[in-house]
Amino acid sequence: MPPIVAIDGPAGAGKSTVARELARRLGFTIVDTGAIYRAVALAAQRAGVAWDDDEALGTLLDGSQFQLSFADDTRVLLGGDDVTDAIRTPEISRGASIVSARPVVRKKLLGLQRELGRRAPRGAVLEGRDIGTVVFPDADVKFFLTASDEARAARRQSELKDKGVAIDVSEVLADQRRRDKDDSERAIAPLKPASDAIVVDTTAMDLGQVVDECLRIARSRLGPPAGRGKSRRSE
Repeated sequence: MPPIVAIDGPAGAGKSTVARELARRLGFTIVDTGAIYRAVALAAQRAGVAWDDDEALGTLLDGSQFQLSFADDTRVLLGGDDVTDAIRTPEISRGASIVSARPVVRKKLLGLQRELGRRAPRGAVLEGRDIGTVVFPDADVKFFLTASDEARAARRQSELKDKGVAIDVSEVLADQRRRDKDDSERAIAPLKPASDAIVVDTTAMDLGQVVDECLRIARSRLGPPAGRGKSRRSE
């Protein structure tokens, strides 16, 4: 089995950027599980399915209209349509938070997330909200990235601005806090650090510093490439 690195944390903590760079430097495959839930929210919206309609969501995920794939580890395709940018809007972020709390959605996507990780030829870095607690509870390395509310909101605002979305930072902060509350209080797979996760506060760190620290820890835990792939995996 390939080695697994799990990166969890709230929105705006830097998970996606750090996971992608860490995977590149380790030579691993990146699996953005947050993008999977965002794609579900977008697919439901396009199909006219309410984000809290369990029966309809289950039917949607079982149907041929939900065909999710990844291209070059960077682009997200939904039924052949490139939705990489469409799933990153504030509205779809809220939808992702809602659908990710639905037991039917989590149950149906759990196998897909594990398959994507196990299929990685050299190893995988998975990032999300419950990778180290639910998806791969015995991952080889677990990180929980966090940062102050204000720092996370500022990063998210900057990201949206780069994509042409103008929004006040106070609105981003309010939406972020609502999502944090929903994610941490949900009954199914709430957002929290795994008991054995390494918590990294990125508030005062730049991307390079965070990646360097995570890379140092990951290499010390994984050992040389020849000794990898012998760890137990959750079934």
